[in-house]
Amino acid sequence: MGTILSTVINRLILIAAIICSTSASAEKVIKLASTTSTENSGLFKFLLPKFEKATKIKVRVIAAGTGQAIRIGRNGDADVLVVHHPPSEESFVAEGFGLKRHKLMYNDLVIVGPKTDSAKIRGVEEATIAFSKIASSMQLFASRGDDSGTHLVEKEIWKKARLSPQRTRWYLSLGAGMGSTLNIAVAMDTYALTDRASWAAFRNKKNHTILMEGDKTLFNQYSVIPVNKKKHGHVKYDLVKKFTNWLLSNDGQNAIRDFRIDGKQMFFPNANREQ
Repeated sequence: MGTILSTVINRLILIAAIICSTSASAEKVIKLASTTSTENSGLFKFLLPKFEKATKIKVRVIAAGTGQAIRIGRNGDADVLVVHHPPSEESFVAEGFGLKRHKLMYNDLVIVGPKTDSAKIRGVEEATIAFSKIASSMQLFASRGDDSGTHLVEKEIWKKARLSPQRTRWYLSLGAGMGSTLNIAVAMDTYALTDRASWAAFRNKKNHTILMEGDKTLFNQYSVIPVNKKKHGHVKYDLVKKFTNWLLSNDGQNAIRDFRIDGKQMFFPNANREQ
């Protein structure tokens, strides 16, 4: 009887230890909703192990377009965001869902298309003119159509060009991520707007190349925003604070600077720097 009781007690102690261990581990995990560009480019695969080694905090990434990432934050299904559409970010914070918007890094957007360039946008210096030439020549344009940061900038450029291509035959609204959009653009020989890092990491370029770049309209700022614990009490604010502080620190900023694709820097840290 004593042996049986002892065995039961030992098993209960073991179960309790496992539960405690699991709970402790769960407390050391945060959910990050971010853009597909930061995930697909490989940036997070490079950054997050460095953060996890320094802090023992795991980061679970939910990769989505910026619009969807912000909705995830609003719903309380993420602890922190890394996104890239300042107007949407400012609204998120103003509505009380985000604590503060911290500038993190930047790169740029580019227009890619077939090397034959039937719309003749190569060498054009303004994105609105490039879009106008694509429209006037009725060349196929593949849009993410997914409310991502890239898609929102694309819509702003069409608006500045005073064009509404959404119901035309040459405009393809895909409702897809950046990688899928680029695959379709290459397969169908179309133009597309993409962030530079996603394009650099994309390995199916075939006959496509960057045709237009450098317009200030295509400047692409990324920010980190902790979700407000007052809106969602389960948010792991103490862990998020460590994550945010690390990204904005010299260690985090240097790690962002060190990330390369084919030897080229893809993201440029600018925490605590005015634009």
